Amino acid sequence: MSASEETVPQTGFPWWGRVALGLVCLLAVAIVWVTNQFLTQRFTETVRNRAEVRYTLYMGNLVSELQRNSIVPQLLVRDPELIAALQTGDYSRSSIRLMTLVDEIGAHSILLFDRDGRIVAATERTRIGEQHRDRPYFTSALRSGTTVFTSLPAETGGYEFIYSRRVDNAGELLGVIAVKVDLAKLERSWAGTQDQVMVTDSSGTIILATERRWRGLTEPEALMATGAQTAVEKALRATQDWATLPPDAYVSGEAVMRRELRVPFQGWKLIGFTTYQSVRERVNGILALEIMGFAILLALAFWLSSRRTASALGLSLRESAELRQLNARLQREIAERERMEKTLEVAEQTLAQSSKLAVLGEMSAAVSHELNQPLAAMKTYLAGGRLLIQRKRPEEALASFQRIDDLIDRMSAITRQLKSYARKGAEAFEPFDVRDALSQALAMMEPQLKSRKVAITRTLPDRPAMVLGDRLRFEQVIINLLRNAIDATRDRPDPAVDILLAAGQTVSLTVRDNGPGIEDLDALFEPFYTTKQPGEGVGLGLAISSGIVSDFGGRLTARNGPDGGAVFEVVLPALDAAATAAAE
Repeated sequence: MSASEETVPQTGFPWWGRVALGLVCLLAVAIVWVTNQFLTQRFTETVRNRAEVRYTLYMGNLVSELQRNSIVPQLLVRDPELIAALQTGDYSRSSIRLMTLVDEIGAHSILLFDRDGRIVAATERTRIGEQHRDRPYFTSALRSGTTVFTSLPAETGGYEFIYSRRVDNAGELLGVIAVKVDLAKLERSWAGTQDQVMVTDSSGTIILATERRWRGLTEPEALMATGAQTAVEKALRATQDWATLPPDAYVSGEAVMRRELRVPFQGWKLIGFTTYQSVRERVNGILALEIMGFAILLALAFWLSSRRTASALGLSLRESAELRQLNARLQREIAERERMEKTLEVAEQTLAQSSKLAVLGEMSAAVSHELNQPLAAMKTYLAGGRLLIQRKRPEEALASFQRIDDLIDRMSAITRQLKSYARKGAEAFEPFDVRDALSQALAMMEPQLKSRKVAITRTLPDRPAMVLGDRLRFEQVIINLLRNAIDATRDRPDPAVDILLAAGQTVSLTVRDNGPGIEDLDALFEPFYTTKQPGEGVGLGLAISSGIVSDFGGRLTARNGPDGGAVFEVVLPALDAAATAAAE
């Protein structure tokens, strides 16, 4: 019986074949599981990093827009036409003036209030005559001597963002100027991306969002309003999350990763939500390739085991169909990759545009900063000239007026330097004596030096200290250093400033004061870094001076003196006689 059973041919898989098939299936499941975990984590990290870049870009655009508009009220409160209109009550040309300014500045709209809170001029003429006496941006501006930022709900939905500042003249309150900031365009640009973005203020209230219904709510309330509401949506959400890491939140029933960035402005936060859709698509595509590979291996095994049967043709056709499906999925992967590359290109273009806007804002602030010193000197000379005329000393008054005319020429030259700021070139450089530049700078600072009674000690060489550069811009460097030194000795009973000029292989100009010294040397030359009180400086003087000295091929350094006080040193390459003759 046993012999006859041994002669019966076996059909199907042998026992070792079935064991091998089972092991291969277990191995395939294990590999798919490990691959899913590894790729999910890796692709999620990639999506998270790209989301971080986008959110940083969004925040940069937001801060750039706020900073660009924050300086506008500070400039407008000094506009002589607006001041004259508030003093005389003649507003016939004020609205036209504001419309011209709003086009030049790029603000959303500008409003001019009299001291009673009535709109007397506006870029939106239909609003003239409205009473805003109790509005927070008006009352806050009256109480503060600086620019005030206010955000409040708008009547048409959303929020209004307003910079306001009081208009004074000789200590007399004339009115308030208000500039509206258009942040809705940022919302519109965010809405065109794959992210859901919201911006909250310091109280946690959403003031900007890609979803209009989120505005005015807190983040939990907004997510609750867009969460899954039905059992079907919850079931779909559970099945969609199998290829993702634990989600941070759900938006409209879809798992998302949440990222929060602190906006360096009044405690604002930028919160973004990015879906896992791209992660699932990429992971599923690779898992499909793996499963397809194992399927092909199993199909090959079945084909080899049954190649003596008529099912070989059927298995071959099945493999062809599977290969076509694989090709289709590969095409979808290629299309998705091309789409992501286009998205990245758009993000890079947006980042370049943001950088241009930031440079434009910094340049505008720099020019405003450099004009403050000539304006202060002009005011002093005007007061002196008025007093000399009253005392019937016309010759000395004419000398003051001549200095005012020189200052006006200097201001015109400063504004013409916008082109050289953009070119960063040396085509306008010419040889000049640093001693002459120092003398002119001290003459510019004469009114301030007399009012403060600061002891100035100068040590100059007997021979010329020639360098190659722009003398006017170098005078700006000297004025900035002297002004900082004078401000640093404000609280000293015996303020003193030492100026040392040395000429050799290099030309070295050292300015030393007996002030308290420098606390943070690392951030000293960063734009907008200042230790002065609000309203006394914007922190651009040293940054501008460092850039000018670098353009001349030199360097500007700062340190604390061994006996106290700050020491600033400008080192420039000296221009020898042969080079001077060649340049001339």
